[in-house]
Amino acid sequence: MTRAWRLLTPVVLLAAVSLPAPAAVLAQGSLNVYCSVQAEWCQAVANEFQRQTGTRVALTLKGSGETLAQVTAEAANPKGDVWFGGTGDPHLAAAEQNLTVAYKSPNIEKLHEWARRQAEQSGFKTVGIYAGALGFGYNPELLQKKKLAAPTCWKDLVKSDFRDEIQVANPNSSGTAYTAVATIVQIFGEEEAFRYLRQLHRNVNQYTRSGVGPIKAVARGETSVSISFMHDVVTEALAGFPVKAQAPCEGTGYEVGSLSIIKGARNLEGAKRFVDWALTPQAQKLGADSKQFQVPSNREAQLPPQAPRFADIKLINYDFAKYGASAERKRLLERWEREVNSQPK
Repeated sequence: MTRAWRLLTPVVLLAAVSLPAPAAVLAQGSLNVYCSVQAEWCQAVANEFQRQTGTRVALTLKGSGETLAQVTAEAANPKGDVWFGGTGDPHLAAAEQNLTVAYKSPNIEKLHEWARRQAEQSGFKTVGIYAGALGFGYNPELLQKKKLAAPTCWKDLVKSDFRDEIQVANPNSSGTAYTAVATIVQIFGEEEAFRYLRQLHRNVNQYTRSGVGPIKAVARGETSVSISFMHDVVTEALAGFPVKAQAPCEGTGYEVGSLSIIKGARNLEGAKRFVDWALTPQAQKLGADSKQFQVPSNREAQLPPQAPRFADIKLINYDFAKYGASAERKRLLERWEREVNSQPK
């Protein structure tokens, strides 16, 4: 993402209107896309869809938790047409709250089982476009200076050695961080998980707004360890920063990044065309082209060689139905706010 994305200041970008498009597809109107992946990927998607269809694309960049809040607030007067990317739990919550509409793309049969399951579970109100595993990022140079061993397990993060050394996003605004909370609950059981989160709180120096903020801080030497999606660690490493990724020894959760059409979309037909296009291998290749290394959902899309391999990671059987439900999400976030975030260090 751009450096400004770390602060996650909402920003609206317009795809360049000068891009060439066949005459037959010119004047196809405009499409408002809420985008919850990194900025480079968002812009590449907007540019290429406009180039191919002539549809002008306006982007609003926000994390998935903030986008869910915006879609909820705008329910009576929707401003967006499509919500692209971000963790699946908020998309499932939006589907349950009737904030998105059902659409079964003809390309759905070309997707991996986990992406089709996401669609079926939501009544086809959302669909998986990529997947990514949760883990840690760390700066080996900083750890060496501080004589700290790299963490390999969730339980390492609550050791006193890591006091003020860890960053993670705020789960109210970040889908990455909500996935982390839900993952820890599923691994340890809820009561033990919240004891763990209170211990972790003492070691956290900042809760960022965006899920990528912590790994960017690790990359720049501002903190030693982050809780991040592992593909985001790869992005920073390939940019030349001293970071490494680690999958937790106890197991870890994963995201199914999703795509939804917002209920009340002003350009519903354009939104459907966008979904059909976004599920193609050519569209999904734009992620890797933008140096983002999630696993694409189309079976024919090539897995980027730099992407973390799920086969090498101990993944839990993440319960998307339970933790994507709006009531459960609300309950866990309220408990986290009450029992963790409000507590002194």
